[in-house]
Amino acid sequence: MAEPLTLAGRAVHELLDRRAVRLARELVREFVEEIPVYRQLPAEEIAGDIERITVHNLRLVARMFRDRRAPTSAELEPLRTSAARRAQEGVPIEAILAAYHLGAARIWDHVFAGAREEDLPDALDAGRLMLRYIESVTAAVCGAYQSERESLVSQDQHARHAAVSALLSGEPLATAGIRFAARYLVLNVTFGFHPDERSSSVAGRRKLRRIGDSLQKFAAEPVLSLLDPGGGLILVPDLDWCTAEALVAGMGDAAGVEVRAAGEVAAPEGVAAAARLTQEILDLVQLFQHPPGLYRLADVLLEYQLTRPSQATEGLAGLLDPLTGNPDLLRTLTVYLETGLDRRRTAELLHVHPNTVDYRLRRAVSLTGLDPVDPADLQSIGAALTARRARGR
Repeated sequence: MAEPLTLAGRAVHELLDRRAVRLARELVREFVEEIPVYRQLPAEEIAGDIERITVHNLRLVARMFRDRRAPTSAELEPLRTSAARRAQEGVPIEAILAAYHLGAARIWDHVFAGAREEDLPDALDAGRLMLRYIESVTAAVCGAYQSERESLVSQDQHARHAAVSALLSGEPLATAGIRFAARYLVLNVTFGFHPDERSSSVAGRRKLRRIGDSLQKFAAEPVLSLLDPGGGLILVPDLDWCTAEALVAGMGDAAGVEVRAAGEVAAPEGVAAAARLTQEILDLVQLFQHPPGLYRLADVLLEYQLTRPSQATEGLAGLLDPLTGNPDLLRTLTVYLETGLDRRRTAELLHVHPNTVDYRLRRAVSLTGLDPVDPADLQSIGAALTARRARGR
């Protein structure tokens, strides 16, 4: 068995064992003075758990000096338990490690302040042991803290998913056992593709994290979501429509991508219907290639109506069937309407002469009998183009 470390002829471990409780109280007072987070902890916790774990550490170091060995896993178990408890309380890991490192430094000062030249060999061994102690303690504390935080996050995510499932299930919410907000901004969203995602899946997760951070700035309560890097569903508690546009813009700025969103504000019992409606709106926004931004039903009324199953819709789509074999004519008519009947702009976009646009429009009129210059025909042409796109023609 190894000889205990000695200082001036006395066993070092005896210096710590004899004064463990008193020295622990001095160290805890220093933790409170030097580490701001510890000043916020309840007095009973400082005098209880914090002081007890400090006494344990002093005796742990004493045994280490006595036996000239690093702490065992069993000896480190109380440290893991204490770290997990601090994680539950939300004490930052940096503060916990600061306390351990400060304690190690003060132990060294206390024991070896009076070391003499002949004590150098044991002092060097003690220094090596203290480094192994700090390494062991840091690994044990960080591992236990991280494990507990991951468990807490998992529980929180499970609770959020349960809340989303309850809201979307259509079942009576009173039986769900979950506290819901008075209303939700219900958003169905699509996220553009960030260039970094071509080379790394990590980029997609980072994009989602930035979006999540951006969303939480607009809500006092946790935001509920079912998201992947391409988009998904977001439920923002107690947010009105006036703030929704800024929220969507904030997501795009945070992620550096285009964001298209469809939204409605609904009470908890209306979230399921709002989620279905906003998905239909978002489908239309994508189908008709609307620019990035926030949309609600009022923004796509015509498209929404013309994409509902109907014999009239099929008939509208068929109004332009005579142009099916002439894609240049159909494309010219489409661009002409999109540019607000601007023949020169249409020519620029199609890279043709304005006279060519005039010729194609006359051909389209002769084949369909619909003239875009006629207000009544113009409405029919616009509705027909919408219906064709909705039907994939």
